[in-house]
Amino acid sequence: MQLNPYLSFNGKCEAAFKFYEQCLGGKIGVILTYGSSPMAEQTPPEWRDKIMHVRLTVGDEVLMGSDSPPEHYEETKGMSVSLNIELPEDAERIFRALSENGTVRMPLQETFWAARFGMLVDQFGIPWMVNCE
Repeated sequence: MQLNPYLSFNGKCEAAFKFYEQCLGGKIGVILTYGSSPMAEQTPPEWRDKIMHVRLTVGDEVLMGSDSPPEHYEETKGMSVSLNIELPEDAERIFRALSENGTVRMPLQETFWAARFGMLVDQFGIPWMVNCE
């Protein structure tokens, strides 16, 4: 079994995943728009360039997402994407990159359980926890 976060966006999925690809050093393997799907004719013209499904691979891990139609979109609450990073310098680099134009909830710092731990909400509204034991 594999558990994968699936993130929902309100029209900014493509920008978010290009940002994550850069920040995390991953690779977008699949990106499907509503307009390129069998549902294209049932999709309003202004929504056809929005993302129906995207898949980002970082090492052996997968992050997926899509743009939710406005009537189905809900702001992300009650969860965080947790990154467990081996080296403190990598944790610092990734935390700094993800927090660009976002909100730091807890600065990246040494804690009693980790060499580095911090929490942020990125510029797309997604909560992240960066942990380096």
